[in-house]
Amino acid sequence: MRNTRLIARLDVKGPNLIKGVHLEGLRIIGPPNEYAHAYYLQGADELIYIDCVASLYGRNNLDDIVLKAAQDVFIPMTVGGGVRSIEDVTHLLRCGADKVAVNTAAVRNPRLITEISRRFGSQCMVLSIEAKRVGRGRWEAYTDNGREETGLDVIDWVKQGVDLGAGEILLTSVDQEGTRKGLDLDLIKAVTNEVPVPVIASGGLGTAEHLVEAVKQGGADAVAMADILHFRRSTIGEIRQVACAAGIHARRVRHD
Repeated sequence: MRNTRLIARLDVKGPNLIKGVHLEGLRIIGPPNEYAHAYYLQGADELIYIDCVASLYGRNNLDDIVLKAAQDVFIPMTVGGGVRSIEDVTHLLRCGADKVAVNTAAVRNPRLITEISRRFGSQCMVLSIEAKRVGRGRWEAYTDNGREETGLDVIDWVKQGVDLGAGEILLTSVDQEGTRKGLDLDLIKAVTNEVPVPVIASGGLGTAEHLVEAVKQGGADAVAMADILHFRRSTIGEIRQVACAAGIHARRVRHD
């Protein structure tokens, strides 16, 4: 059985780690790499860095942050926000990223998914989807940090993305993000039922029990967490202990 991954998510604006609610009302937390290193020491399986204003400025500005993180964080890093071309991907991988998360550019040019997958391998191409509920059992994909409608049905889009070569899905519930009320289990289950690739559930984790629900009820392969870690309401090690006690297979690390 595949291990469930516990992933620390770091949303970045300029030089600052930030946190919002519904991807809005961004609050400055601190220097992102100090938090990233702490989460590495706590035993995080992976890190996700998202430049949350990259679409506004037309480029990803995480170069220096990723370069510095790669010097003392030795777990896989996914970097997203403003990734628009093969050249962008090449640059981020050279900076130290292991995978790239693509949302806006993939919606505008779905062929980019195939180009990235063929050039760097499907494991490198993470399709990032920001989902808003629009009805019972229905969600629409959004771009630009949850601001722009696409008209795309999330389930249709995720299936198309995987067909085009996406090797992993970063699935963020805009409705739940930052609320601490739990992840959107219906959304997670709807997506995991349709695609064979790993799904990272994101948005709404407030307790370790929420992770257990996302895995056991939703079928998530990994859970991305931010608020619970940034505000020191729990640690990766404590969350891992709860997950293991619930029978979830998770990597054993010496930091626990």
